[in-house]
Amino acid sequence: MRRDSKLSSILHVLLHMAHGDRPFTSEALAGFLGTNPVLVRRVLAGLRERGYVGSDKGHGGGWSITCDLRKVTLQDVYEAVGSPTVFAMGNRVEQPQCLVERAVNDALGSAFDEAEALLISRFKDVTLADLSARFNQHHHVSKGAHYDHPTSGD
Repeated sequence: MRRDSKLSSILHVLLHMAHGDRPFTSEALAGFLGTNPVLVRRVLAGLRERGYVGSDKGHGGGWSITCDLRKVTLQDVYEAVGSPTVFAMGNRVEQPQCLVERAVNDALGSAFDEAEALLISRFKDVTLADLSARFNQHHHVSKGAHYDHPTSGD
């Protein structure tokens, strides 16, 4: 089963925008992810509604961060991208007739719910500024390796 990578993807482009010295076009951001610019615009539109990013049209335009990175948490971004399902695992049948399967569903369901709640609650303890600081630390240690920052894309 394919994992939902929307949260990871949007955090990836947000950090590129946070460390960029100019706005990024949808095409440039899509290039970081190997995806379609339309998908990037669709997701960023939801973040724009919350005031996390902004966009300008025309020459030199593009997407940029408009929020204080210290005030936006992973939970905020998670909710902005639609609160995707955390786990790919689930019950075989949601409303089973079999009593054995009901017992299995009860055990798994409560465990999944508790694990998901714990993970999401931890998201509120990590800000975009924290991620930015981690990037800066890795960037400093690796002398810029693996940071593909395009100089164009407009």
